[in-house]
Amino acid sequence: MNEPDPRAAARAIDALRRGWAIAIGGLTLLPVETADATRLAAFDPHAVAPVLISSGRAATLKLVNQIEAAEPDAPVLVDRAPWIDFPAATALADAQFDLATPLKGPFRTIAVPDRTAAAAALRLARIAGLLPAFFIGAGPVEDTITIADIDAHEDATRLTLATRARLPVAGAEDTEIVAFRSPESADDHVALLIGQPNGTPPLVRLHSECLTGDVFGSLKCDCGPQLHAAIRAIRASGWGILIYLRQEGRGIGLVNKLRAYALQDQGFDTVDANIRLGFAVDARDFGVAARMLELLGQRRVRLLTNNPAKVAGLEAAGVSVVERIAHALPTNPHNARYLATKRDRTGHQL
Repeated sequence: MNEPDPRAAARAIDALRRGWAIAIGGLTLLPVETADATRLAAFDPHAVAPVLISSGRAATLKLVNQIEAAEPDAPVLVDRAPWIDFPAATALADAQFDLATPLKGPFRTIAVPDRTAAAAALRLARIAGLLPAFFIGAGPVEDTITIADIDAHEDATRLTLATRARLPVAGAEDTEIVAFRSPESADDHVALLIGQPNGTPPLVRLHSECLTGDVFGSLKCDCGPQLHAAIRAIRASGWGILIYLRQEGRGIGLVNKLRAYALQDQGFDTVDANIRLGFAVDARDFGVAARMLELLGQRRVRLLTNNPAKVAGLEAAGVSVVERIAHALPTNPHNARYLATKRDRTGHQL
């Protein structure tokens, strides 16, 4: 058996973003989002290729029951009815058009030939920042990878410390920035080391990248204020570390996060928006943060968070959380529902 090649997943991600077909295990897949009608015709000249979507998306379309929808990122295969052309498949895949595009239906689900490979394909779409939807056929492919290749691509233990430098920041001038890099991923995570170690477990904040909140000051979330308040809190504590994870939109990527925003404008909360798009409620990997802390020599921390999943994620990866400290900020009229959803549906605690 061949060893997994972590670089293979990176090549496959590039192929998917270009709209090219790939093979995973025994499945040959063409991405719905980035392909077009011409590529579909070449991939599937007889128009018989079924459409792979997630169970969360299928539940939105009333194709699975609630038990099946309990795993939003599990695979579901939709039979290729004669009326499912490329525009219809796009409407199947993209929830933001549900209210504007009447679906032609009815749709019928069929058995998934290789559920493990199909689930891996949906996972790879998320990593690539694409909608989790594919045609499954037998056409020519650009690249062939294994499930083990995808696993290796997401292996947090491959992260290494790349470089570090002094970086005075607002609210904490005695700060060093440390960059971490994986040989396969283009996402470079960083940590801010604030203050000087004093023999006590550092106060640590895990902050997931939020372009809209961190950079543009979005009022739809509390990310920007949380980021700056965390820097101040760490400085006031004496010393600590801010881990900045490149996991935009709880791990689904910027474009898909903005699609979720469009669904929120239609009345859905953040949890339902992610599920309607076909993603898990939270796809982040906190093992990456644990690896960063390990490389910084810190295995015991005080964690600044309201999210029990962050505590569990660090503990599972071998970092001991000796204390959890709440990190709450005032609401505004634009983010009150978002914060209530985090409290009521994802278990955030004060």
